Amino acid sequence: MSWDALFPPAVTQHLHTWTAHLPPTDIQILILLSLLALIPFLPRPSFLRTTVRTTSLPGPRNTSLLFGLYRHINESPDPGLVYERWAEKYGPAYVVPGGFGSKRVVICDPRANAHFYARETFGYVQTKLSRVFIENLFGRGLLWAEGESHKRQRKALTPAFSNAAIRKLTTVFFDSAYKMKAIWDAKIDASTTDDIILDVQIWMNHISLDSIGIAGFSHNFGALDGNNTPVVDVFDSFASSDTSFLSKLVFFLGPVFPMLQNLPTKQNRMFKRLRTTMGGIADELMSRDRGMGEEEGGGTGARKEEKSIIGLLLKAEDKSSSLAMTQEEILAQVNVLLLAGYETTSISLTWALIELCRRPDKQQRLRDELSQFSASTDPTWEQLSTGLPYLDAIVQEVLRLHPPVEETTRVAAQDDIIPFSTPFSSPSSPSGTSSSTSLVIAKGTIITSPIRALNRSEALWGPTAKEFVPERWLDDMGGVHLKAKEIVGHRHILTFSDGPRTCLGKGFALVNFKATLSVLIRNYVFAFPGGVDTKIEKHPSILPRPKVAGEVGARVPLRVGRVDS
Repeated sequence: MSWDALFPPAVTQHLHTWTAHLPPTDIQILILLSLLALIPFLPRPSFLRTTVRTTSLPGPRNTSLLFGLYRHINESPDPGLVYERWAEKYGPAYVVPGGFGSKRVVICDPRANAHFYARETFGYVQTKLSRVFIENLFGRGLLWAEGESHKRQRKALTPAFSNAAIRKLTTVFFDSAYKMKAIWDAKIDASTTDDIILDVQIWMNHISLDSIGIAGFSHNFGALDGNNTPVVDVFDSFASSDTSFLSKLVFFLGPVFPMLQNLPTKQNRMFKRLRTTMGGIADELMSRDRGMGEEEGGGTGARKEEKSIIGLLLKAEDKSSSLAMTQEEILAQVNVLLLAGYETTSISLTWALIELCRRPDKQQRLRDELSQFSASTDPTWEQLSTGLPYLDAIVQEVLRLHPPVEETTRVAAQDDIIPFSTPFSSPSSPSGTSSSTSLVIAKGTIITSPIRALNRSEALWGPTAKEFVPERWLDDMGGVHLKAKEIVGHRHILTFSDGPRTCLGKGFALVNFKATLSVLIRNYVFAFPGGVDTKIEKHPSILPRPKVAGEVGARVPLRVGRVDS
């Protein structure tokens, strides 16, 4: 079997050129995928045909039969900018072609996104690719669940993330920050200069992992102590790169062929190792706390009312509870909370230090606001939440500019009509230029909400949308552009998603972020060794990470010196 048997000459000539350097086994895989891809285009029996059609929409021209435009988006330095430019050209709703004839609808309208997120878990659900990826990495927990199962699991975990619960954990975040400070101070003391170069990304990884382990599970991973435990080793491996052809094939064709997620690529092997490692940690944590519960008198059923994450997971083992979870679900929650909390917090802290290095004046302004505190008088939970406006502004601006999750993609589980605040055009109308504010969505349609594009859109946020301007959040958000206020998500950004899948750990993450950053800025001055114009690039990982251009892996070396007393 060859390309010539599948496609016309104009296409096969391109494919022969593109695959000439590939080994025969890789070409055979591509041909097999091509055969599988033709199945959706075969005639279907009339009883399988839908009576509802998704509104015809304009969109960019497909430039690759194999990858569609997915490769163009993901390999762009700024995928959000790609979506934004297409929205300027095609309107607030358009179609993006994928590999082998697949496609998805992108919605760039605030009202449309509010409707989309409000109907998650029932009306819009995970794609097959997402479910395979999440199950392989985490298991069938909260992130994987849909509908009633998602509602039940979320309700069981919600008390662990209440304001009262987070208030009690604030000291844990400060303790981890001061532990890291002691290590940094020792390094500076041992140096022959007044400052040192540190890869802050690896340190943000370690402080995030230790904070989440202690605050959420009463378990010290010892990452800050330099312990080379399996979980620390696996988490640190995210900074490495996998640029093999097979890994790229899996990444770009995964949306079309979810089963590719099971191929033994370097990245997939790393994910399997991670899940195995986290599963072992979860088992250890659960066994330990079960034993503690029994010592307190009578097993998990007799346990005192529990507000910790691990305690609530154990409580969910009670089969008599309406919120009961299976053993598989409970272990999956530990995996999700560990990895999701670790990744998002460490990435956001790294971006905060990068932006403050780019703007030393804003770094100093934040330091001035925090100068009222000392090592013995840290901010309280209340002050971290509402009493430090510039710290809050810095954090909000980092989350707006650099959302760890850059887009949400779902599949319609039922027919729907999405309302828009801005009219869009449909080329299928008789005149070819008809405008509408209602988008008909047929069951099975793939929908993408481009979070990064919406958070940074000039149409929504004004001409400074791409700039780091914390001041926009001050004076009761007087600097937030009027159009951006139509976005329903947390503080008019979609970084924490929205609707039934709004990030459950949002309050936990914000306090952790602010507590850690407050200690760092009070005690150290940060700068790029190469100056404020140092170029930052994107490093592929579970979630995209920043890296200084020219560095191998996700490294962000900064010059760190003590604040003059």
